[in-house]
Amino acid sequence: MSDKDEEIRKLRAELAEWEESWDRISKREDTLFTSISGREVQPLYSPGDLEDGPAYLDALGFPGEFPFTRGPYTTMYRTRLWTMRQFAGFATAEETNQRYKYLLANGQTGLSVAFDFPTLMGYDSDHPRSLGEVGVCGVAISSLADMETLFEGIPLDQVSVSMTINGPAIILFAFYVAAAEKQGVPSERLRGTVQNDILKEYQAQHAWLYPPDPALRLIVDMFEWASEHAPKYNPISISGYHIREAGATATQELAFTLGNGFEYVERGIARGLDVDRFAPRLSFFFDVHNDFFEEVAKFRAARRIWARHMKEKYGATNPDSWRLRTHAQTAGVSLTAQQPENNIVRVAYQALAAVLGGTQSLHTNSMDETLALPTEKAVRISLRTQQILAYETGVSNTMDPLAGSYYLESLTDQMETEAEEIFRQVEEIGGVVPGIETGWFQMGIADSAFRQQTEVELGQRTVVGLNDFTEGSDSVEIDTLSISPEIEEKQRARMARLRAERDESRVGSTLAALEAAAGTGANLADPILECARAYCTLFEIREAMERVFGSYKEPVFF
Repeated sequence: MSDKDEEIRKLRAELAEWEESWDRISKREDTLFTSISGREVQPLYSPGDLEDGPAYLDALGFPGEFPFTRGPYTTMYRTRLWTMRQFAGFATAEETNQRYKYLLANGQTGLSVAFDFPTLMGYDSDHPRSLGEVGVCGVAISSLADMETLFEGIPLDQVSVSMTINGPAIILFAFYVAAAEKQGVPSERLRGTVQNDILKEYQAQHAWLYPPDPALRLIVDMFEWASEHAPKYNPISISGYHIREAGATATQELAFTLGNGFEYVERGIARGLDVDRFAPRLSFFFDVHNDFFEEVAKFRAARRIWARHMKEKYGATNPDSWRLRTHAQTAGVSLTAQQPENNIVRVAYQALAAVLGGTQSLHTNSMDETLALPTEKAVRISLRTQQILAYETGVSNTMDPLAGSYYLESLTDQMETEAEEIFRQVEEIGGVVPGIETGWFQMGIADSAFRQQTEVELGQRTVVGLNDFTEGSDSVEIDTLSISPEIEEKQRARMARLRAERDESRVGSTLAALEAAAGTGANLADPILECARAYCTLFEIREAMERVFGSYKEPVFF
C-alpha cells in the first residue's frame, strides 16, 4: 500500500469516527441542509471526496489553458475587470438613450438592451397585438429609425452592446448593423452580443416566432455572416438564465444550456462551416442564484465540459473554440417585493459568486425590479455593488481563489457528472429538438419549480422577509418608475411618420426579395439587412419570412 493510500485509509477511519459522534448530536430542524437545487449537502468534505477524481492538470489546469476550469483567460481580472453591463431599456428610444448616457457617465463599461414585449415577439409598436404593452417592460424598437435614436451620440465602435432578443434576433441585429453604418462604423468594428438563443425559448421563456428548424436556420445564417463581416461580435449568447428563472435546478441550467450549445455547433457543422471559424464567437449567459458554492461550481464545471466536448467530440483545434466565455446576471427570481432593500444584499452575494466563478461580464439586478422597471437610484446602487466588489474587496487580485476547497471541487465534479447524465438522456430521446417537441425539457423544469416553491410555502426553505423575519414587510415603500400611457401614442405617431416618409417602392422590393430568398437555402442575413436599410419595420420583415416558414404553436404537455 502506497503512502497516499495509507493516508486516505487513515483519513476515512478518522472521518467515520467523527461522523459517528456528529450523528449523536441533535441538529437544527429549521432547514433541509440541501442546496436550492435539492442536492444533499454533507456536513463535512475532505480529500476522500476527491480521491477518485482525475489528476490536477487534467481536472483543473491553469487559467487560460485546457480544460479552463480555473478561468477562460490566463490573467483574468489582473489584466481586465469583467464588463459591468447593466440591463436597461424602457419607454421609447429617446428615454432609453438618456439612461444609457447616464449609466456610461457613472462608470458602466458596456450596454445591454432590454426590449419591450411587442419587440420581443416581433410586433411593431402600432400593431394591434402591441396595445397596452409599448415601452412597458423595455424599449420599443420597430425599425432602423428607432435603433438610430437609441444609440444617438453613443459611438458604436467604442461601446460593447448586448441585445437580449431571440425570436426576431436577426432582424434587430440588422437594425443595429445599419445604425452603426449610419455612424460610419463598419460591422467589422462592432463588439458585443446578441442573445439569439431560440432553443431556450421553446424550453422556458416562450418568445418564439417560427418553428424550430427555420429558426435554427436563421441562427446559423448569423454564425456564417458574422464570422465574415463582424468577427468581433458574438452572434449568440447561449442562455441558461431564463431556464433557471423558470424553475430549473443549477444542474439542469448547466446541462440544458450546454446541450443547446452543442446543438448549435452541430447545426453549424451540418451547414458545412468550419467549427474553428464560428465556435470562438459563441458566448454563454448564466443565472447566479443564492446558493453560493453551487453557483461557483456551475461556472467551473461549464468551462470544463465545454472544452472537453469541443476538443474531443467536435474536433475543434483552436483553443478559442474550447474557451467558454460567459455573461452572468444575478437571479431576478430570487428577489422579493417584501422588504425590497434585502435584494441589495442578495445581489451582492450573487455578484460575488459570479466573479469567483470567473464570469467575463456581469449585470446586477436592482432592488426594485420585482415592482417595476428600476429607477436611476436603484440602478446606481446595483452598479456601485459591482464597483465595490471590483475595487474594494480584493477578489480580482488572484484567480479562482476557492480552488482546492474539498467542498467546491467535489461539487464541481458532481455537477459535471450529473450534466453528462442529462446529455445521455437527451441523446436517448433523440436530441434537443425532439425533447422540446415532446415536452421533456418543459416538464423537467416544471417539476423542479414545483419542488422549490413547495419548500418555500411549507417553510422548509427560508426566504428572509417573505416566509420568515417578516416584521415590517408591509410598511416598506420605495419610489418606482412608471411608464406613461402617452408613450404608446408617441411611438405610434413616430411609426406613422416613418411610413409616410420612407421609399415604399424600396420597402416592397426588399421585402419581396427576402421572401423569395427564404424559399431557398440562401443565407438570409444580407436580404434582412437590405430590408433594415430600407426602413422596413420589424413586423414587416417578420411577416415576409413567416409566409414561408409558418408560425409555431407549442403542443399541450400538461
